[in-house]
Amino acid sequence: MSSNRRPESMERITTPELANAFIEEQLAALRAQIGSKKVLLALSGGVDSSVVAALLIKAIGQNLVCVHVNHGLLRKGEPEQVVEVFKNQMNANLVYVDAIDRFLDKLAGVAEPEQKRKIIGAEFIRVFEEEARKLDGIEFLAQGTIYPDILESGPVKAHHNVGGLPEDLNFELVEPIKFLFKDEVRVVGTALGLPDNMVYRQPFPGPGLGVRCVGAITRDRLEAVRESDAILREEFAKNGLEGKVWQYFTVVPDFKSTGVRDGVRSYDWPVILRAVNTRDAMTATVEDVPFALLQHITQRIVTEVKGVNRVLYDLTPKPTGTIEWE
Repeated sequence: MSSNRRPESMERITTPELANAFIEEQLAALRAQIGSKKVLLALSGGVDSSVVAALLIKAIGQNLVCVHVNHGLLRKGEPEQVVEVFKNQMNANLVYVDAIDRFLDKLAGVAEPEQKRKIIGAEFIRVFEEEARKLDGIEFLAQGTIYPDILESGPVKAHHNVGGLPEDLNFELVEPIKFLFKDEVRVVGTALGLPDNMVYRQPFPGPGLGVRCVGAITRDRLEAVRESDAILREEFAKNGLEGKVWQYFTVVPDFKSTGVRDGVRSYDWPVILRAVNTRDAMTATVEDVPFALLQHITQRIVTEVKGVNRVLYDLTPKPTGTIEWE
């Protein structure tokens, strides 16, 4: 489809029946567009790229090549989930790229938030381009473009960075969900059999945990973000807050404070908890988390996460604070 306007006759996808009808329609359209040729997809593990991957696996099987770049800034268990779901369960043609050292070496000593974002975006393009050039016969590039991307950013999903690939690769775009809103993508993802924790994954910034490890990223502080975030998500799920709270995560800033551990003075980082609700991300309110739960999460984090001696709760709405810290 050449037009980037959602057809006026297109019904909102709100039920499994409508999702299944959309899937069948897209499978036919994808086979007609691609034929027996090969497609390349950057598979992040987010809902948009995951739904596109699942659609293309059904449509063309092994002629889809998925590239998952692990830049070391994903949440705990996410790279493993991508491999398990797509390679082991769906038998996808998946290329896993361990680029952790490459990204973290580039980011060493860089504290300015926008500079960190640019380094992560540019390095992703380079890694993905290198993998693309290793492959023969690729004529199409699939992207998880959804309708808000078109409305807000133009036709190329620039925040996935794939739009920056060199023109000489000359890929034709495949964008099967470009007329869907996020809630519709989730309904389709469920109909395709993707796991709920992938379909209903929280909004996650493109630079990943890089913007939650405030200041210059170090490996030990990044690990503190990853481990504390996993504890927060686990406890919210156990206590009925998963799905109720729009977004929640941890931040570890680049400063330390004095504490006491096992009767000995310590000098460690704080972990900041953030939990907000919003409709449009333009404004946000803070979730009123029960104090007993905050105490329990605090105890787990200071006990289980290395290098941490304090836990703080961010009570700031948007405005004046943004949702993310960087």
